[in-house]
Amino acid sequence: MSPQIYFLNGPNANLYGLDKNGTYGSDSFASIGERCRQRAESHGMTLQFRQSNHEGVLVDWIQEARQSAAGLIINAAGLTYSSVPILDALLMFDGPIIEAHMSNIWKREPFRHHSMVSKAATGVIAGLGALGYELAIDAVVNLLGVRAV
Repeated sequence: MSPQIYFLNGPNANLYGLDKNGTYGSDSFASIGERCRQRAESHGMTLQFRQSNHEGVLVDWIQEARQSAAGLIINAAGLTYSSVPILDALLMFDGPIIEAHMSNIWKREPFRHHSMVSKAATGVIAGLGALGYELAIDAVVNLLGVRAV
């Protein structure tokens, strides 16, 4: 079985691409997920690409990843700035964690400039849109020392 990466997305990420002129670009959540799956497969990895609008579900998935994933990528979306439960769960994950954001959170409203998730993250990628999601996969693979197939 291939090593696995969990890529978890928080509230409203499922709406990507619905506002063509919006902050998050024109790619749909499903198309971004497919691009990410292909990127992971190019490295010989499998990808769990998931989204929930519920904090507890994200915590459950992070806990599940402790047993199932070599690396974790998370865009906690609006929960990035406030969720102690997500931070606590991430701190219990032993592999590399990449925090990924479609937009540059430091160019947005001041409340977005402080991330709870960053306290557990190995690194952060922000402001590169869907490309940043793919680069987050590359980063996890590199941190794990996995060789491309």
